[in-house]
Amino acid sequence: MGISIRNFNKNDYEDVAAIHLEGIQSRNATFLTEPLSFSNWDAKYLQECRFVAKKDDKVIGWAALLPFSSMPSYKGVAEVSIYISKEAQGMGVGKALFAHLIEESEKAGFWTLTSLVFPENESSIRLHHKFGFQTLCIHKNLGKMDGVFRDVALLERRKKS
Repeated sequence: MGISIRNFNKNDYEDVAAIHLEGIQSRNATFLTEPLSFSNWDAKYLQECRFVAKKDDKVIGWAALLPFSSMPSYKGVAEVSIYISKEAQGMGVGKALFAHLIEESEKAGFWTLTSLVFPENESSIRLHHKFGFQTLCIHKNLGKMDGVFRDVALLERRKKS
């Protein structure tokens, strides 16, 4: 397979933003309409558990965690962002990246991971389910995209004790 996973560094951001833009353009990955600037991306995601997947020295996917809440009691709960480049989809990159993210998040003290996914993004939901996430609910009309309300699935995975 030739895929390696390592910690994100600032030099990866241009590739991360390009992959994020592919997700934005799909209209099934995020409500955002353009990638964040590096400073906004850096502020949004937790410092721990930021990873890139590479093949032939090219970033082909990334994953990072967002804080669930600022309350200390939720310090071990985070929301997942995972994006795979169009050219790398179907190559097992998502599986490798997700396995690494889960292992490292548990080492870092996270006990619950959540994810918000458009129900139409069936491949993402299947990937989450493969890693023990359960669909808890579908939030009806949670946000607007292009003037149309969209449903969002809430998925959750608990650390296995």
